[in-house]
Amino acid sequence: MKLKTTLIKNVKIVNEGTIFSGDILIEGAYIKQINESISAKSSDVMVFDAEGKYILPGVIDDQVHFREPGLTHKATIETESKAAIAGGITSFIEMPNTNPQTISIDKLEEKFEIAQKTSYANYSFMFGGTNDNLDEILKLDTKTVAGLKLFLGSSTGNMLVDNLEVLENIFKSTNMLISVHCEDETTIKKNFKDHVDKYGDDIPIACHPLIRSEEACYISSSRAIELAKKTGARLHVFHLSTGKETQLFSNKMPLKDKKITAEVCIHHLWFSDEDYNTKGTLIKWNPAVKTKHDRDQLWKALLDDRIDVIATDHAPHTLDEKKNTYTTAPSGGPLVQHALPAMLEMYHKEKISLEKIAEKMCHNPAILFQIEKRGFIKEGYFADLVLVDLNNPWTVNKNNILYKCEWSPFEGVTFKSRVTHTFLNGNLVYQNAKFNDIKSAKRLTFNR
Repeated sequence: MKLKTTLIKNVKIVNEGTIFSGDILIEGAYIKQINESISAKSSDVMVFDAEGKYILPGVIDDQVHFREPGLTHKATIETESKAAIAGGITSFIEMPNTNPQTISIDKLEEKFEIAQKTSYANYSFMFGGTNDNLDEILKLDTKTVAGLKLFLGSSTGNMLVDNLEVLENIFKSTNMLISVHCEDETTIKKNFKDHVDKYGDDIPIACHPLIRSEEACYISSSRAIELAKKTGARLHVFHLSTGKETQLFSNKMPLKDKKITAEVCIHHLWFSDEDYNTKGTLIKWNPAVKTKHDRDQLWKALLDDRIDVIATDHAPHTLDEKKNTYTTAPSGGPLVQHALPAMLEMYHKEKISLEKIAEKMCHNPAILFQIEKRGFIKEGYFADLVLVDLNNPWTVNKNNILYKCEWSPFEGVTFKSRVTHTFLNGNLVYQNAKFNDIKSAKRLTFNR
């Protein structure tokens, strides 16, 4: 059977620290050729003139919660992966705190089966560690599972790993990348009790970063790093939210050689505690959005390479759930559709370069998780590509939000840039706000 061939002409290619004008030839699922000028050799080639646009590798989001199974009134793999494609995210790694939790091989494979049938984007899943499932962890196939996720702070059900002996055993026993949510439970419980004693159930949302405090984050992150150094484990600290934590990480070596790495999320780079007055519980996340100083320090660490990855921690809840009082409103919000436009807005504000965006959102997740043939625009790699128009303003509103929960913390924001086209495994799956009826998603594999 003849392979489908697409030729993208006259595009500015953002890849591996450079921007250059050229053409990209796609054959089947892969990038066949990259050159200054490529000619179509037959009439069967679909020629696509992208003059004036920039092309990046498809974004790889290493931390999402798509809520399936068990919490599908909030979101599904199908709805959220579709929103991700519209935002230029072509691959995602989803978290284990669903219902049931992904803490056994059987439950993990059930999620892969759902994604195989319904996902619009390439997919993999984290396996959840608990106080009593080390035997299951040791059975994992490291070539087909993204990694291990440990909650070292508040979590659903029994996913809080608070037995230090068990934790050390997990760190010692696996070569898999261990991703951690770091907030110290004892500190949070004390802070929460103090605020309940003062306010009852009517705790002001502005107190959230005081309850889930800098101290709670730093205690937990520093302990996890100390344990990783002791055991030699490969540790990735999710969603840094404080300037103090950034001091725990190094930029003294290339990412591929680091044993301890860090991530920051869109909301911690965009919002600060000044936004609680207008956004309320819509920007209630764990870890909490903290001060402007913390945000500035996160940006500094991102740009000097102490922080390695930008992700979303996409975690939707219904609007009714989010509008509850502080003590009952859940933490988390939807972000995959708007993450890349938000970072491109920061490019316009001269906070970050396009090359750095590609590094932190595309290249580095691929390096960190050792994802096979993705995250770069290279010959022989999968043709996961996102075209962006840097001068095509649009405003986020109810009519263009694709999340199942139907809201966004960015509602009312006008972005200067938009994702115009998304290619997935060589197929044009999204074009000018419309989806092509092609589901070409693949399970991610890992070069381990």
